[in-house]
Amino acid sequence: MEAAWLERVRACRLYAYRMPIEAFRPDDVVGGYWVTDATVAASDRIEVDDLLGRHAAAGIELRITPSIWPFWRQVIESTVEFSGSRLRNAGASL
Repeated sequence: MEAAWLERVRACRLYAYRMPIEAFRPDDVVGGYWVTDATVAASDRIEVDDLLGRHAAAGIELRITPSIWPFWRQVIESTVEFSGSRLRNAGASL
């Protein structure tokens, strides 16, 4: 995570919506997406607080870096599958 996003992550109000599972099917896209063609209503909305604390409690490594671009260059030069769908939110390229 870029350091410029730290305060936004700390202040984030994130909600998780529970949906009825019967309407969904796994998508063919790599990454574990589930999709539906039906209109569904959420059965519950849960506020997810303390995102940094939740990462730590789950044992998820979270790195804070001045710029994501040096890491991203390593990713695209590697053999791992990747997605860069939110890179438009990154700071200016070095």
